[in-house]
Amino acid sequence: MTGEIEPIARLVNEFSKLPGVGKKTAQRYAYSIIRGTDDNAKNFAEAILNVKSQVKFCEICGNYTDVSPCKICKTRKNDIICVVKEPKDVLAIDKSNSFNGTFHVLHGVISPMNNVGPNDIRIKELLERITNQSVKEVIVATNPDVEGEATAMYIAKLIKPLGVKVTRIAQGVAMGSELEFADEVTLSRAIVDRKEL
Repeated sequence: MTGEIEPIARLVNEFSKLPGVGKKTAQRYAYSIIRGTDDNAKNFAEAILNVKSQVKFCEICGNYTDVSPCKICKTRKNDIICVVKEPKDVLAIDKSNSFNGTFHVLHGVISPMNNVGPNDIRIKELLERITNQSVKEVIVATNPDVEGEATAMYIAKLIKPLGVKVTRIAQGVAMGSELEFADEVTLSRAIVDRKEL
């Protein structure tokens, strides 16, 4: 007998399925639930069930929402669209308070190694938005990795002939970091993407 209690082991197992949660963290979460009140556990369970039943994709941008179209699509100018890989990227950019246009969530990037092609992500919907709206600029804000760059180049190739400006988010050395600790690719990109002062 290992001393493992089945309901606790099951809860630990479920928590450990979350991204970035290892066995020790999952155990801490499980014991926190056990120590908490019945109301806390009930509220936690209801919050999970509610998010699964009430959250859907915005019919326009593809972001998570509880009403469609989402609040961003309803209230902001739609002449500039920021294209991102997934919903959590919308939140990250929106929290920066530096962009007040709308978003378009691809729900992935082109990745031949993972059998993901242009038809597997929401590029067709982006092109439909561009042709149906008075879009002046599309900002591609995919990750600066091989798949993100390939996706950005593919999107630019499709959109430029439509007469719409296509830009890519700048990349390079992070604020507050030391140059000596930056890798060669990051430094190279920072030099190439330099701007006039």
